[in-house]
Amino acid sequence: MTSLKRIIVIGAGPGGYVAAIRAAQLGAQVTIVEEEAVGGVCLNWGCIPSKTLLNLVDLGERARHAESWGLTFEGPIGFDLKRMMTRKNEVVNSLVKGITTLFKQWKIQHVVGRGELVSDRQVRVTHSEGASSLLDGDAIVLATGSSWPQLPQFPIDGKSVLSSKDALDLTEIPRSLLIVGGGVEGCEFACLFSGLGSQVTLVEMMPTLLPMEDADTVAILTRECKKRKIKLAMQTTIQDWQSTAEGIHATLSSGETVVAEKMLISVGRRMNSRGLGLEAVGVKTGAREEILVDEHMQTTVPGVYAIGDVTGKSMLAHVASAQGKVAAANAMGTTQSINYDVIPAGIFTLPEIGRVGLTEQQATEQGLQTTVGRFRYGGLGKAQAVGETTGQFKIIADQHSKQIVGVHIIGSHAADLIHESALAMQGGVTVTDVADMIHAHPTLSEGMMEAAEDIESLAIHQARKRP
Repeated sequence: MTSLKRIIVIGAGPGGYVAAIRAAQLGAQVTIVEEEAVGGVCLNWGCIPSKTLLNLVDLGERARHAESWGLTFEGPIGFDLKRMMTRKNEVVNSLVKGITTLFKQWKIQHVVGRGELVSDRQVRVTHSEGASSLLDGDAIVLATGSSWPQLPQFPIDGKSVLSSKDALDLTEIPRSLLIVGGGVEGCEFACLFSGLGSQVTLVEMMPTLLPMEDADTVAILTRECKKRKIKLAMQTTIQDWQSTAEGIHATLSSGETVVAEKMLISVGRRMNSRGLGLEAVGVKTGAREEILVDEHMQTTVPGVYAIGDVTGKSMLAHVASAQGKVAAANAMGTTQSINYDVIPAGIFTLPEIGRVGLTEQQATEQGLQTTVGRFRYGGLGKAQAVGETTGQFKIIADQHSKQIVGVHIIGSHAADLIHESALAMQGGVTVTDVADMIHAHPTLSEGMMEAAEDIESLAIHQARKRP
């Protein structure tokens, strides 16, 4: 491994800052260029802010339910959105400060400005005041992420038509909200604002919410959304809309009219590959404007790497971080690659979702012969004790080898619980091994053991007819 290299990282999101720190740990002299906030979209306007607010909504709802269990309060439970936003900003600022402290610890130079490739070893930085400077490096890592697309049919104004970034800065709870898009972001915001008391209508052109998720999970989430009085308009589009003094008036493809105070656009992301000087240097992009990379995160130009959303591989913060570590190691002279086969993911709806691997439908499409084990949250002592009985564990395993090919959990702490399954898949552990491992009682993790036992119809707490 080379002892000293100059590494330039453009973008300080969850991919870029991790790449910078890892390169510094490996002995590089690192400069990171960022024109906006350290931590990127995820930390400042995405993952962390939304989960901070969703946690407060979940806490409030649990408190309301707990009154019937014997927990008493002086007065009703309510939400103060201004104070919630203050709390959200405190969390974000604390984490941003933590990253900048790490930069100082590892002697990473943080340059504020917009980076652009001049050559395969040089970056021009344009600063806010218009001045520019040049940086020379031995390798460059592009970590510019993705952004909210400006769709011509839904021009975002930040007032009545919102992006998720705008929605996370509201200080008043909208009486009603029309959400366009039933993907991860749309579903999370539907749960958030319905929990705050908004009348939510969600419009999705596909037949179901979360089209890429397992059908069992989607069925449970759909049922819970209806319980939350979220109005779902599936296989529907907005044909026409206008903004008036009353709010948004939208005509759906079904002919129905929806009137809402605000409209949130939660459709797609655009890769931030424009304006980086890629063409001049010879870095190639794909049909979606994603930067093309190999398994080592190297672009079509040796010594220039790309990571995170801008590569279009898997638009998850933790994938960007993993790619950042791989790119940094390769830039420093080692050979590492990334494996996308086992990527756990969390969806922070209410209830929460955790998943890894294939859905049942995907397994069938790939020609796999599988067997499925399921276990309800309601069958767990811990779930009953804490009042979190909604949800299901589902394991999909190869019928012959018993290798786990997919796990889908919906329920309390699902995004935390999924990692046992991810480790099992990565280590080649069979579903029988999971069933045989002693799980602590009372815990939610016992649901994994019971679902694994259900593969052989042996789940202890699952009622079945005797064969």
